[in-house]
Amino acid sequence: MGKRPQRRPHIPQRTCVACHTVQPKRELVRIVRTPEGTVVVDETWKRSGRGAYLCRQRNCWEMTLARRQLEHALKVKLTPESEAQLREYADGLPELLAAEPQEGADTARGGSR
Repeated sequence: MGKRPQRRPHIPQRTCVACHTVQPKRELVRIVRTPEGTVVVDETWKRSGRGAYLCRQRNCWEMTLARRQLEHALKVKLTPESEAQLREYADGLPELLAAEPQEGADTARGGSR
């Protein structure tokens, strides 16, 4: 009997609420509406409640807060306190990921291989 080919492990995918890019779950930040109705950042990905995911880029956070997309995804009205906490968390994130400008530069020069 021949060997079975190795199966690649399943990597859960999630979609960013703001930019709609699909990425592995662990590369995104989970925001959760807890059963008590509060909205918090869930860095463990294990808190119970309704969740939404955002990229680790400040522009996605600013866009989703300005457009109220997070409120729609979590089906809750953000309190001024929870919105302030989310903005404070976003302030610690980079504007853009470092890999994004490089990818565009490579394809513009015809660097696809």
